[in-house]
Amino acid sequence: MSPDLPPVDPSVTAGLVAALSPRLRKRLDAGVAKLADRPVVRDGDTVRIAVDDSTEVELHAPGGTVTGADAIRCGCLLAPDCLHRAAAASAAPIAEPSAAAGPAEADTTAPETPGAEEPGEPELGEPETATPEQCAAARVLHAAAAAALEAGADGSGAVVQAELLRAAHTARLAGLPRAAATAVSVVTALRRARSADPAYLLADLVGALRDALSAALRLPRARGRELAELRGTVRQPYRPDGSLRLYGLFTEPVLTATGYAGAVTWTADAEGRLYQVPDVAPGGAGRAAGTADRTLRVGDTALTHRELSRAGLAVSGATVSPSGRLGAGAGVRAVRASGAGWRADPLDRLWAVPAGEQAARALGGGHGLLFLEVTLVGTVREASGDCLLARCGGVLVRLTAAHDHPALPHRDNLRLLAAARGSRLRIVARLTPAPHPRALLLAAEHPTLPDSRVDLGLDRLQHADLPSGSASPAPPAEVPAPDEAPVHLLGRRVRQAASGGRLVLSFPGETDADVRRLDRAGLGTAGELLHELHAAAAQRSRDVFGRLLPADPDRFARAWLAAARYTDEVDRALCAAAWGGA
Repeated sequence: MSPDLPPVDPSVTAGLVAALSPRLRKRLDAGVAKLADRPVVRDGDTVRIAVDDSTEVELHAPGGTVTGADAIRCGCLLAPDCLHRAAAASAAPIAEPSAAAGPAEADTTAPETPGAEEPGEPELGEPETATPEQCAAARVLHAAAAAALEAGADGSGAVVQAELLRAAHTARLAGLPRAAATAVSVVTALRRARSADPAYLLADLVGALRDALSAALRLPRARGRELAELRGTVRQPYRPDGSLRLYGLFTEPVLTATGYAGAVTWTADAEGRLYQVPDVAPGGAGRAAGTADRTLRVGDTALTHRELSRAGLAVSGATVSPSGRLGAGAGVRAVRASGAGWRADPLDRLWAVPAGEQAARALGGGHGLLFLEVTLVGTVREASGDCLLARCGGVLVRLTAAHDHPALPHRDNLRLLAAARGSRLRIVARLTPAPHPRALLLAAEHPTLPDSRVDLGLDRLQHADLPSGSASPAPPAEVPAPDEAPVHLLGRRVRQAASGGRLVLSFPGETDADVRRLDRAGLGTAGELLHELHAAAAQRSRDVFGRLLPADPDRFARAWLAAARYTDEVDRALCAAAWGGA
C-alpha cells in the first residue's frame, strides 16, 4: 500500500481485478510489487506512475479520491484490459466510506454508547429482520473472509484482497456499513502483513478476521436491536446534549500507520463523563508533535490543545457523538472557563473508582482509559524492551510507552520516571488487554511540582524535574511472570492459521498432549475447540477416482471463529481477574 497514491474506492479495485484474465491474475501480485518501486508524480488531482520509460499509469482523483474505473488510465498497448490499472488500484490506499457515498448513508441507526445506559424503545409488532440483499451480502462477506483465512496472510495476495473489497462494496450497497468496514479492516491488515509494515500486528489481523466472520454469520439471524448494532452507521451522528461544563484532563498525540496525525484533548464534566476534542488530519510525526500548540476552535472560542487540557469550557448547544466527541457546528457556543486539578473536585472522582472496576469497564468497550494512583517501583525487562513497573494498591502494573516514534517523547519520559522510584503519582493510562495488569502510559502528575501534570506524548521531562536524590534507573528487574492458564495453546493455533492459512494446521501432529493439559487446567472446551480446529484443517475427502477434493473452507472458518472468540473471551476474563475485577 503506497501512501503516495490517492485512495481508491473498494468497488473500483474489485471491478478491475475481476476483469483480468486468469493468466493476468496470477501475475497481479508481481505487478503490484513492481509499481511500488516506481516513481510517483502528483499534478493537481492527477497522480502519474512511470511503469517504464514509455508507459505511465494515471489516477485521476477529483476531491482526493478515485471513485470510478475510468479514472485510472494506462498508456500501454493492452489498455484498458492491462494488468497495470488493476495493480495501481491494488497498491493504493482504500477510500473511506464517506468518500464514495452509497445507499448505506441512509442508515442513521447509532450504536449504543459503551458503558452508557440508554432506555430502549419498545418494539412494535415483529422485530426487524435482515433483508434478502443483506443476507446475500453476508454470504459474500463470509466466503471472502473464509478464503482469506484459508490462504492466510502469506497467501492472500491482491486477488483475495479484491474479493474482500467486493464484499465490502456489496455490504455497503445493502446498507451494512459495519460489515463493509470489517472487510476493509481485513484488507488493511493483510496489506500491512505482506509489505512488512512495522505497524502490523498479528492480533489486528486476527481481530479483523474474527469480526468479519462473526458479522457474516450473525446477520442473517439477527433481529431488532441486534440487527441495528450489526448494521452500524456510516457516520457517527452528533446529538444535542444541551449545556456542558467541561474540565481539561490531558492531551495525547495521534500518529497512525495509515497517514493520519494530530492530537486529541480529553475533558470531563462534573459527573465524570468523558468528552473528546480531536484535531486529526493527514500528516506525519511533525503534525502529531506540533498540533498541541495549534489553535483549536470550539464554537466561538479559540485556544490550543495544550491550553484546553489545563483549562475548562462552558458549552451551550453542544452536540456529541456516541463515542463522546464534541461537535463544532454553527449552533455551538463556548467560552473559556477555569480548569481543575486532578486532586480537586470534580476530577478527583475519576481516581476514586477502584482499578478493577475501571478495567472491567474498559474491557466492555469505549475509551479504555484508566485513572490510577501508583507508586513507581522501577523497570522490568521484557522481550519487547523495558517497561515501567508501578504498584497500584496490591497490583503490580506494567506501564509501557504509548508510541515509540522518536519525534514523540513517550519513551524518554518513561525512562526518566523510572529514576523517580518511590514517587506516588496519579496517572492516566490506556488498558492493554493481557493476562497481567498492563497499560499504556499517557499522562502523569509532575514528579516535583504539586498540582501540575505532564502529557507524556507532548511534554518532555528533564532530570531537573525529578525529586532530589533521584539517581539513574536501576537495572531492569527480572520479575517472574505469574502463572497463567494455558489458553495460549489454543490462541497460538488461531494466530498461526491467520498468518499461514489452513495448511499450517493440516499436517499430522500430536495434539493429545495439549488437549490433556487444557483439560487438567479446567479448560475442557478449549481442548475440544483445539481438536476440532485441527480436524477441520486436515480433513480432505476423495472423489470416486481417489483424487483429493478441495478442503471445506466453511467448516474450517467456523472452527477457527469458535476458537478465536473463545480465546478472546477467556483473555478478557483473565485480564479482568488480574486487575482485581469481578
